[in-house]
Amino acid sequence: MIINRTPFRISFFGGGTDYPEWYLKHGGAVLNTSIDKYCYITCRVLPPFFEHRLRIVYSKMEECHGYKEIKHPAVREVLHFLNIEKGLEIHHDGDLPARSGMGSSSSFTVGLLHALYAYMGIMPSKKQLAKESIHIEQNMIKEAVGSQDQVCAAYGGLNLINFSTNGQFDVQPVTLSSNRMEELDSHLMLFYTGIKRTASNIVKGYEDVFNEKNELLKQMQEMVDQGVEILKSNSDICKFGELLHKSWSLKRNLSSNITNHEVDNLYNKAQKAGAIGGKITGAGGGGFLLLFVPPEKQEHVREALSENIHVPFRFESGGSQIIFYELEREDYSEAEKDRAKRKISCFKELDSFEKPLNIKDIPPKNKDKKQTEHTV
Repeated sequence: MIINRTPFRISFFGGGTDYPEWYLKHGGAVLNTSIDKYCYITCRVLPPFFEHRLRIVYSKMEECHGYKEIKHPAVREVLHFLNIEKGLEIHHDGDLPARSGMGSSSSFTVGLLHALYAYMGIMPSKKQLAKESIHIEQNMIKEAVGSQDQVCAAYGGLNLINFSTNGQFDVQPVTLSSNRMEELDSHLMLFYTGIKRTASNIVKGYEDVFNEKNELLKQMQEMVDQGVEILKSNSDICKFGELLHKSWSLKRNLSSNITNHEVDNLYNKAQKAGAIGGKITGAGGGGFLLLFVPPEKQEHVREALSENIHVPFRFESGGSQIIFYELEREDYSEAEKDRAKRKISCFKELDSFEKPLNIKDIPPKNKDKKQTEHTV
């Protein structure tokens, strides 16, 4: 049995410049952090005594014979990438809703890859986990996703991540005093808009942005260094919130898909209640609303957004971790080989069988008729 825990993330600045369509030409940079809300992957060997050889449990349940039958794209392609053919049972649980802009799909991919490496007896580096997860999502699944989520999920912590035109990335931890880190943490609030969306669908609506709005993206990329400088300086932390507002004002001009009337309404209500700045996490369109709010104003913001779920959170620094590992006590290799040589009949429900005729159900013979026949 193996249990992996991989964090979700929030991105502050530079989102959009982490897409290969952009950084392979111009380079890219993001400032993001992992938080103490997690994706959990449980993995164990499935003994070869079931009709199926793979059981995948997430919001749905799949029972298959081989990885090619799996509908969940990340599970299918991670098994393909690692060339795993043995029977497995994989369960997913998450602290936050999926399709919500918190990097949940990449956390799932990183966590599953990490768990299955542990199953194979391999300890991958954080860089290996990030690079291979990027490859699986972008090249194998062919999702229109960026590269910051996989890096943040694998490494954990508050980081400045630079993407080079050669496709490589560099992770620089942002080192702050505990007081400064606490000051930043205490000014952040997270609310769920209740709007589910798929990031790749949002991105497809503004892929042309990488060619048409270069200046806008360059300005957003420059804010990464500005944000880091504010955090490292002794200046008023509220300047960070003001920069978040400026960044959101620019990002919403990238595409009509990034925001909508409901999101704008929530953001405006939060500002009127005391929020200095904020943004929709991830690609946009819905999901979570991150707000920068002075502590003394936070109760007012909670009241203003009382119909939306407030999610308290803290920063975390561990990244993807194996939190439980126990070797299987029984080796099923021989049983697997034996089963592979046989054509196993389908399992059946008892109710599907034709019921045998019970003697009590046979109607009795007519005695009077017998007597009549004998007399004649």
